[in-house]
Amino acid sequence: MVARAADSSGLRAFFIKGPASVMQGLREPKPSADVDVFVSPSNLEQMLQGLRERGWRERPADPDSRTFPKHSVTVDHPDWPCCIDVHFRFPGMESHSTECFETMWSSTDVHELAGQQVRVPSRALGILILALHALRSPQVPAGRRELAFLAHLTQRQSLTTAILRIATATDSLAALRPFLEDLLPETTTVEWPEPSTEWRNRLMAREPGSARLIAIVQAPLKDKPKMLFRAVFPMPEVFLSADIYADMSFRGRLQQHQARWRRFLRAAPRIMRNLILPRRH
Repeated sequence: MVARAADSSGLRAFFIKGPASVMQGLREPKPSADVDVFVSPSNLEQMLQGLRERGWRERPADPDSRTFPKHSVTVDHPDWPCCIDVHFRFPGMESHSTECFETMWSSTDVHELAGQQVRVPSRALGILILALHALRSPQVPAGRRELAFLAHLTQRQSLTTAILRIATATDSLAALRPFLEDLLPETTTVEWPEPSTEWRNRLMAREPGSARLIAIVQAPLKDKPKMLFRAVFPMPEVFLSADIYADMSFRGRLQQHQARWRRFLRAAPRIMRNLILPRRH
């Protein structure tokens, strides 16, 4: 359906993760909870409009783009039991988002899914995307297993050079280094750049509330009071972004505030440890 919506508007779109990755052998079989489609940033609104015309609606999202830099828009439909994530950039890729899309588009293939011809990443690009996704949470066992699986696949299919080329073109070398460095031949020389602030923040934000705390610490002094206020008294979209059916009555919001603070206080010791340890190293 998404492929037809894109085609009818003359848009270039390709699908990441999900069943395409399983079909290509890049992931072990597992159910997909949503559809991830990638479009050029200049075509984002057209893609969303095409989905709106088919009954899809944007889900509420946290308005704090400083704490949570946006890379996709999520839509849902009252008659479909899943969501669609429309990506216009990918965390870890630091090149301009339009240039990144052009680089990725040049490394896509056509495959058949459910009787429909759709664009999906090449194996090298697919591995790069999945590795970047897993590297956001390297402390999660499932992420470590996926990285090990991808590393074995990369070596077995001799895809290291192709992945290095795409990573260089999309400026994702810094984020991809923990995955790629040990796979390269010893004769390969790479100038590894420093990770961006956004990527470092993503790696440090492992616990509930830590991303907001990091953003407040890094924000200019004049912005801190408003950010502190919104951290304590979040907008309704913050609750609805996690649960579209959240109870937004006075009593319901009070209960959600209480649950939110309980999660933060339980995580506080780990948050401080995560924030202090990187500075020591």
